[in-house]
Amino acid sequence: MFQSRGRSELAAGFPIRSQTTCSVSGVAEYPEALASVDRASLDQIELGERVVSALGDVSERREFRVAGITISGRRRRPSGEREPLPRELQASERFWLVMGIVVGLFWVSVFAWSETTRWWFERDHEVLFWFVDRRTDTLTAIMRNLQALGSEWTIRLLRWGTILVLIGFGRWRHLFGVLGVFLVLEWIGARLVLEISRVRPFVEIIGDWNGFSHPSLPVAALAITLVLMGYALIPKGRWRRRWFVLSGVLVAALLVARIYLGVDHPSDGAVAVALGVAVSVVGFRLFVPGSVFPVTYRRGRSAHLDVGGARGKAIKQAVKEQLGIEVISIEPVGLESSAGSTPLWLHVAGGPDRDLFAKLYARSHLRSDRWYKLGRTLRYGALEDEVRFGSVRHQVEYEDYMLRVMRDAGLSSAQPHGFVEITSEREYMVVTEFIEGGQEIDVAEVDDRVIDDALRVVRQLWDAGLAHRDIKPANVMVRDGQVLLIDVAFGTVRPTPWRQAVDLANMMLILALRTDSRRVYERALGLFAAEDIAEAFAATHGVTIPSQLQAALRESKNATGRSLVAEFRALAPECEPIHTQRWSTHRVGLAAGTLVTAVLLTLLLIANLGGTGFL
Repeated sequence: MFQSRGRSELAAGFPIRSQTTCSVSGVAEYPEALASVDRASLDQIELGERVVSALGDVSERREFRVAGITISGRRRRPSGEREPLPRELQASERFWLVMGIVVGLFWVSVFAWSETTRWWFERDHEVLFWFVDRRTDTLTAIMRNLQALGSEWTIRLLRWGTILVLIGFGRWRHLFGVLGVFLVLEWIGARLVLEISRVRPFVEIIGDWNGFSHPSLPVAALAITLVLMGYALIPKGRWRRRWFVLSGVLVAALLVARIYLGVDHPSDGAVAVALGVAVSVVGFRLFVPGSVFPVTYRRGRSAHLDVGGARGKAIKQAVKEQLGIEVISIEPVGLESSAGSTPLWLHVAGGPDRDLFAKLYARSHLRSDRWYKLGRTLRYGALEDEVRFGSVRHQVEYEDYMLRVMRDAGLSSAQPHGFVEITSEREYMVVTEFIEGGQEIDVAEVDDRVIDDALRVVRQLWDAGLAHRDIKPANVMVRDGQVLLIDVAFGTVRPTPWRQAVDLANMMLILALRTDSRRVYERALGLFAAEDIAEAFAATHGVTIPSQLQAALRESKNATGRSLVAEFRALAPECEPIHTQRWSTHRVGLAAGTLVTAVLLTLLLIANLGGTGFL
C-alpha cells in the first residue's frame, strides 16, 4: 500500500526519493516516477497486466524494488509467536534449574518431617559405616590430601586467580557476575548452616572440620568456583566441556574424601553440590548470557556481538520477515572504529546481488553508554543536547528517525531502510544502504573539491537546525569527490550554537589532517564567517573531540610537532574560550552520591571477602 504526505513515500517505511521511474514488468521499480502521482491515483497502481487495489488481497505476495533492493515476502509475526532470537536458558542451564528444583524438594523432605529426617539419617549412616569399615592407613593418607581441595587456601587461590584474569582482560560483566554469585551464595550457605545446625556424623571423625555439617560449605565452595571458572574463563566448546568433566571429578573426589573421613554426611555434600551449582549456573547465565557476552581472547572491543550461529539465523529471519529483504551472508565491518554497536555488512539478494549496511544494538551497548555518560558527567558536567535513551528500541528508533531527517534536509547520507527487532527490548538492528565505492576520509584523496563539499555538509547542518555530534574520520565518507555523513545515532535537532560550532571544528580538523590548516581555513571562509570559526575552536576541548580524532591529532602532533587546534586558533580572530566543564547542583549531588556509594560498597565488599574465604 502507498500513501502520500506531499511527497511520494512508501508506507512500509522506505522513503522514495523524488525523481523515480516505474516499471510494468510485474515488479515495481521506484526511481523517479511516483513523485508525480497524486493521492487519488494511488488508490490503484498498475503492476504488469493486472491492477491491484491498494486495499486488495493483502495475502498476495507483493514484490517491488527500492534502490536496487528486492522487497518481497514481508510477514507480520502473529501474536504469541516467538521472536527471531528469544532469550531462553540453554539445555545445560535448564538441566541445572530442574536439578535444583528436584534437590530442593528432596532437601525439604530431609528436614520437614521427623519421619523423613530419621529415614535419611539412617541411610546416611549406612554409607558412612561402609566407608569406616574400609579405612586403611594408605587410603586415609590419600583422603586427607584430597580434603585439601576444599581448604580455604585452595578456594582463595582459585577465586583470586579468576578475578585477576577477568580484570586483566577487561571482562567486567563476567567479573561482576562471578563476584556477585560468590558473595551471595557464600552468604546464603553460611546462614543455612546456622539455621539448620546439623551436627557432624556419629562416626569417628579423622579429618579437619569446623562448625555444623549441612550443607557442606567446602564442597559447595569448590563446585561453585570450578563451574564459574569454566563459564567465565573458557570459551564455549570442547575445552569447556573437558573442564566441566575435570571439575566433576575433583568435586566428587572431595565429597568422597570428606565422607570417608567422617566429616560430612553423604547428603551434606550432595545437596551442597546440586543446589550450589544449579543456583550459580542459572544466576550467572541470566546476568552474563553467553550469546551477548561470549568468552573470547581475540583482540577487539567487547561491545561487538557474535553474528554467527543462532543470532546470524535470527538476523536473516528478522530482515526477511520485517523488511522483506533476503540476506545471503553477514560479515562484521569497521569494528575497530565502533564501540557502541556491532556494524555489519549484509549481502542481500537483488538481481544482481546488492549490499546493505547495518548496526546491531543490544542492551549491553545501552548500559555501557549510560556508564560512560555517568563518568563523563562526573568529570565534565552534563553536556548540552544530550539525548538519553530509555531502551534499545528507543535508541534504534531515534537513529532511524535522524537518518530520515538528514535525508529530508537534503544532506548526503545513507538511505535508511528501517530497523528490525531481533529480541524484544534487547536486540535491534538499524539497516541502511551500503555506500558502494565509499572510503573513509582518512584514506581518501582530499582536494579542494572534497574540502568544499565537507564544509558544505556542515553548512547544511547549520541551516537545517541539525548537529551530527560525532564527526570523526570513520563517520565521514568520500565517494567520487562527494562527502557523505554516516552514523547519525548521536545527531540532534535544534542543537545549541555551541554544539553546531563543535561540528565545524571537528570537520576542519579532519580536513587539516589530510591537507593543512591554512588551506582549510581559507576554504571555510567561503561558507562561514571568521567569527564562526573562532567560536568553533574556542569551544574545542578534549571532551568535544571524538576519541578516534583525538588519537589522529596526537599522532600528527608527535610526527610534526604542531598542534592543529592551536594553528586554527591563531588563524581565526581572537575569541574567549568557551568552557564545557560546568559545575551544577546535579553534578555536585551526583558526585557526592557516587562517592558515598563507592565507599559503602568497598566496605561491604571487604567485609564479605573476609567472611567468605577471599581474605
